[in-house]
Amino acid sequence: MSARLSWPYGTWESPVTTEMMTGKAVSLSTFVVDGGDLIWTEGRPSEAGRSVILRRRADGEVEELLPAPYSATSRVHEYGGGELAARGGRIWFVNFKDQRIYEIGPGGIRPLTADGQGWRFGDLAVAPDGSRLYAVLEDHSVTGPDRHEPKNALAAISLADGSVTVLAEGADFYAEPRLSPDGRLLAFCSWSHPDMPWDASALQVAEVLPGGRLGPAKRVAGGDGRSAQQPVWLPDGSLLYIDELPGRDGGLWWQPCLWRGGISRPLLKDEALPVGGEFGLPLWQFGVRTLAPLPGGQVAVSWGEAGERRLGLIDIAKGSLSPLAFEVAQASRIEAIGNRLALLAGFADAAGALLLLDPVSGKSEVVRRASQSQLAVEDIARAEPVSFASAEGRVAHAYYYAPTSARFVGPADEKPPLIVMSHGGPTSATSGALSLKVQFWTSRGFAVLDVNYGGSTGYGRAYRDALKGEWGLVDVQDCVAGAEAMAAKGLADPRRLIITGGSAGGYTTLCALTFTRTFRAGSSRYGIGDLEALARDTHKFEGRYLDSLVAPWPAGEAIYKARSPIHHVEKLACPAIFLQGLDDKVVPPNQAEAMVAALRAKGLPVAHVTFAGEGHGFRGAEAIKRAFEAELSFFGQIFGFTPAGDFEPVAVENLA
Repeated sequence: MSARLSWPYGTWESPVTTEMMTGKAVSLSTFVVDGGDLIWTEGRPSEAGRSVILRRRADGEVEELLPAPYSATSRVHEYGGGELAARGGRIWFVNFKDQRIYEIGPGGIRPLTADGQGWRFGDLAVAPDGSRLYAVLEDHSVTGPDRHEPKNALAAISLADGSVTVLAEGADFYAEPRLSPDGRLLAFCSWSHPDMPWDASALQVAEVLPGGRLGPAKRVAGGDGRSAQQPVWLPDGSLLYIDELPGRDGGLWWQPCLWRGGISRPLLKDEALPVGGEFGLPLWQFGVRTLAPLPGGQVAVSWGEAGERRLGLIDIAKGSLSPLAFEVAQASRIEAIGNRLALLAGFADAAGALLLLDPVSGKSEVVRRASQSQLAVEDIARAEPVSFASAEGRVAHAYYYAPTSARFVGPADEKPPLIVMSHGGPTSATSGALSLKVQFWTSRGFAVLDVNYGGSTGYGRAYRDALKGEWGLVDVQDCVAGAEAMAAKGLADPRRLIITGGSAGGYTTLCALTFTRTFRAGSSRYGIGDLEALARDTHKFEGRYLDSLVAPWPAGEAIYKARSPIHHVEKLACPAIFLQGLDDKVVPPNQAEAMVAALRAKGLPVAHVTFAGEGHGFRGAEAIKRAFEAELSFFGQIFGFTPAGDFEPVAVENLA
């Protein structure tokens, strides 16, 4: 290999193009198993984000099943998930445009549910006898003074005539309806305002009465300040699930459990429980699955531990856990398909994939890669889990990525600019899986710190609760502490510290730019500048989220104003770029417009890029491409370097 060129950071030519991130990439989020068939959806930026259904038959043949203009996407809770179900060769999906359920069968595609009802469906599950679907129903036909409060319920949908029967209502939210193998019991989760599902979701079981309706529900786990999730029935009628229980450190952690004969118990013996092992995930979208029963009394599980993701097998009888040698950096869904596992996996040095894994031999078969573009190993920046001291004695966590290129190195007398990424949610987490969105920057000579600030999942209940009442404080403190820690170690130029984030991460970004002086530039993607507007205008799922993150609304109005950057624009002293979808229903475009106007009035460098037809998160190829190129152009103009590549510069106002 020839010697690498010494070239200024930020100006390196990169193999990671925006075309690679869009035209040759798909998003993989949902799959189901039907006998030996594997059926999944993939979102295609090249088709304006349309979600297509594909099937891999047991013989390995792959076929595409969903022509345009259909798109398999649920909008329940706005974030959707669980839009797919299958049994006996028939497939059901929720169509994005009208939110009706359709069936794909021998006669083609036909609608199952009625049109014009104002209904949305999600989290589909087929009854074992194939007679009906169970689903979460969100009824937007409800009228009243508060249009943000549709009615949520559990419903059964007849596969014979599409008639819908409401089974359970009264709670604000429902999830994960799962029928027992003998059809006698239905398990489901529910929660109500002001809780979010990771705060106090209750797992319940109800008897299915003659005619299909439900008897009184019995709580099995969760509720009262604990979060239960992921009910999965075993062939013998026992129920697997995840509940919050004391771990070996005394704190609460999501752990696998078993309900049998009316008695609940942890699935793992105390000595087998990983220290700091988190087996659950936040239920932002339906379809989360980190445990899957296998033949022979074993359960495949995925869990997080010390910033790493692991796979293993639990022996139910022994209560033991045996880690698998197969390495993943992320695993959001696993299911049994015969003696093998189907899983959505992320890797440290390869694009994420839907794959089949033999847990005994460790042999795997890739069914579909999220990206067909392959990077050379020398061009890949690998995630390094790091921890650092933050405010109030906290230890915060992140992944550090060094600038990495097969062709270039930075000058010996120069430190790289650092991009601090604040993830969305904020009750969510980032992982060490290969992300082209990270590699786009590292391959050009930027360092990246992807922060799991206090409030993130994967580190136990106490860490997750660190953000309660402290949003806009703890998250900002941890991002600032991370940036300063990397600069102190000589891993970043303290004069070129950048912060970026989308949605909730955009709020963290704007707070950091407004209330601290650590960062020299920022980028907000559909970020929140006005907490009051969010509390008034957001959708039902997050309608009371801010009660716990900030304070009850409107009683806590003073706190909302104190932590809203829009009310403190006089403190802004830092250039920023705003990227916003004009169809965003979660964070309305007027929030970005208000912040841009404030920076413009102060004479600070500012750029504002909007995208027609895009909502909360960019799905179309052109929007994704333009957003990254605009950010790169903006940072180049602010810090005085010329990025490599041929693309349209972004217009920056007030640039001296």
